[in-house]
This record gives sequence, structure tokens and C-alpha cells, in this order.
Amino acid sequence: MDSWMKDEENIILEWVDVAVGYAKKANMPTILADHLSMRVRLGEIIGLIGRNGCGKSTLLKTLMKLQLPLNGKILIRGKDVKAISRLDYARLVGYVSTENISLQHVTVSELVALGRFPYTNWIGSFSVHDKSMVNNAIEITGINHLRKKYLHELSDGERQKTMIARVLAQDTQVIVLDEPTAFLDLPNRYELLRLLNELAHSNGKTVIYSTHDLNIAMHESDKIWLMASGKIIEGAPEDLIITKGFHKLFENSDLDFDLKTAEFCLSRKHTGGIRVSGDSTLNFWTSRALDRIGIKSETDSMDEGHIETGYKNGLPVWSLNYRGKTNNFNSIYDLIAFISNVKKII
Repeated sequence: MDSWMKDEENIILEWVDVAVGYAKKANMPTILADHLSMRVRLGEIIGLIGRNGCGKSTLLKTLMKLQLPLNGKILIRGKDVKAISRLDYARLVGYVSTENISLQHVTVSELVALGRFPYTNWIGSFSVHDKSMVNNAIEITGINHLRKKYLHELSDGERQKTMIARVLAQDTQVIVLDEPTAFLDLPNRYELLRLLNELAHSNGKTVIYSTHDLNIAMHESDKIWLMASGKIIEGAPEDLIITKGFHKLFENSDLDFDLKTAEFCLSRKHTGGIRVSGDSTLNFWTSRALDRIGIKSETDSMDEGHIETGYKNGLPVWSLNYRGKTNNFNSIYDLIAFISNVKKII
């Protein structure tokens, strides 16, 4: 009973039979998703994924009170968000949009300080506590060295960290981000998600973000909201892998989802097969390359074709044995190029 009560206390957000969409005309709403019922805990990070046009941004805007749900209700701490004033709501939920804010002559410190707007008085004067919250947000996001820089001088990664620092200064329990990694290179994507993960697991923030980067979502999220066919499938990334929930993303497409590698790949018709043995790591990457040219790798085939992988003098080597002849290669590229040229014999 005690553990159940603690779990109930840990619920920060609840969606009760919610429909999201937009209404061009009052009596003709366009529903993008309906009958959404989810619960969100404090200190977890949730990745929202789905195909373009499925309603991800609309769902986040509905959560942010930028538009109303078409049906049902959203509760925060058990209270209907409709009954909460915009100012009070800004103390509970912070938002980072995909829009590229262009403010001339505004420094990083000044933008982060804007996060204190729900707490300052009508003339915007700062208390000692306000200044402390701004400094703390800058420290947590690691942008102390950027304090005096103007926004137009920042890289995309620095700009995103600055926007997150602004929300941290806002001191909300929930942080919502729409495509935070959209314009970032790969290292900056992971660095940003590491920061969001830290905010959730070490600072007790609830983080909800949308993304098209499935790899990051599967590795860095406690829970996935997969939006497809007007519904949301939710669970740990591993749950959606096991139950084939991710398959919903690419129904009626030429993509397959590999349950073992948790990767999407184009469906291919194999025109042949060949046995691959040797070093397990080299075997894995060799098999991927073979699949790309329509050849299935096998571990127990008794066919005369055989690729043996291994190392010689610390360097990887591949030996292709076929009909009594052996050809040695020092790279997968050379191996695949050779096989492609004589594919008809495999």
C-alpha cells in the first residue's frame, strides 16, 4: 500500500481520454489522435516519435496550453490544466520550440534571465534568488563561458543549451522540447540528450521531447510515446522492440525493423547466401555489407562458398574461399567489390 501511494504521488501529468487536433471550423474539427490516456512520472525522460504529419507538434502544443484539447482533459498534479492561469502554468511547465529565435544584441545571460518572467514583479526587477537561479541554470548546462556572447554568435548546439538554460531558470517540474536535436550534428545530439537525461535522473525534472532520431530515442528515453494511426503506443524502448510496436512507424513501406539490432533497414530480396565464420565483430559488419548487395550471410551453410574473418598482425583480414580458390582482402570494401563482380557464382 505504501509503495502504491508513493507511486501515485510521483505522477506529475495525466492524460484522460484526450483528443488532439485543430478546428478550422467550430463544428468540423480535424482530429489527429484521440482516446489518449497516459500517465507521466517525475524524473523520467519521454521520447515522442512518429511520422511527419502524425500530430507530434500538435500534441506538445496541447500540453503547453498553446491550444486546447478537442476532448478529454490533461491533469497536472491532479488539477485540470484548463483551470490553471497561464502565469501559474509557466511555473509548472517550460517549453523549448523548434523556432530559431533571432534577437539582436541579446546576450546568453540576458536570454537565460528571461526564464524568470513568471516570478518577477511588474517592473521585472530581480531578487537575489532570481539571480541565483539564472546562475545555476547556466552552470548546469555548461555555458558559463558563453555568458557575454550574443545569440547570433552561437553555434546550433550552444544555442540549444542556452534555450534549455532559460527553461531551467524558469524552474519548472516539466520541460517540453519540440525536436531539440533537429539542427545538431551527431556529437551535439548525444551531448544534448545526455544533458536532458541528467536533468531527469539527477535533477528530478520530467522531460518530454519529440524527435525523428530513433536511435537516440531508443537509447536515451525511459519511455517512448509512439504516435501512429491516431493512437499512442507507450512503453520502455525495449517493450516496443519486443512487442513490435516500432513496426507501426513504417507500415506499408519498404522498411523492416530488426529485433536483434533495433535498427530500421530497407527490405531486400536475397539472391544468394554464403557462410561467414570467424571473429564475431567482423562477422557482424561483414554480414551487413553482404546484405546490402542482396546476399544473406549464414553460419551453418554447407555450401562451398565461405568467408573466414580474423586478424593478422593486428589488422583485420577476410578470406573468401570458393570452389577451391582463396582470395584474401584487407577491407570489407574490397571484399564486397570482388563479390559484386562475381556475384553470379555465389
